[in-house]
This record gives sequence, C-alpha cells and structure tokens, in this order.
Amino acid sequence: MTTAAAAATKAQPAARFAKDQLKAFLERIERLEEEKKAIADDIRDVFAESKSSGFDIKALRIVLRIRRQDVDERKEQEAIVETYLHALGML
Repeated sequence: MTTAAAAATKAQPAARFAKDQLKAFLERIERLEEEKKAIADDIRDVFAESKSSGFDIKALRIVLRIRRQDVDERKEQEAIVETYLHALGML
C-alpha cells in the first residue's frame, strides 16, 4: 500500500466521524427549530386567549418587556420618560 493510500485509509474514519457529527448537529438544530415553532404557536394561542378575555395585547407585551428589565434600569428609564414628558408639558 502506498503512503497516499494509507493516509486515505486513515482519513476515512475521521471523515466519517466528522460527517456523523455534522449530521447530529443538524438534526439537533432541526429538532430545536421545531420546538421553537411549537412554543411560538403556544405563545400566540395564549395571546389570543387573553385578547378574547378582553385584555389589550399591546399592553401585555409592554408589561412583559417591563417585567424582564432590572428594577433599577426600569426606574431610571421611567424617570427619563417623565422628565421628557414634563419638558414637553404633557404632565
């Protein structure tokens, strides 16, 4: 067996491993994408249910965004908005 043939034989298991690993990564990503879509559908259903109960969806989204913020960050942002509104004579 020539040196090139021996090297090719050694490379085949490594290439096979890389191929299998790549395939496994892609399958995991595809499965997670499916789960993400299912979760997005569930969230959409909850928003639709809350809307049918009379809640305002835009307000719910704002409340969700505020709940994710750090308390100090939120207070600082509210103070800035209040300052701007006061400067514009809107308060």
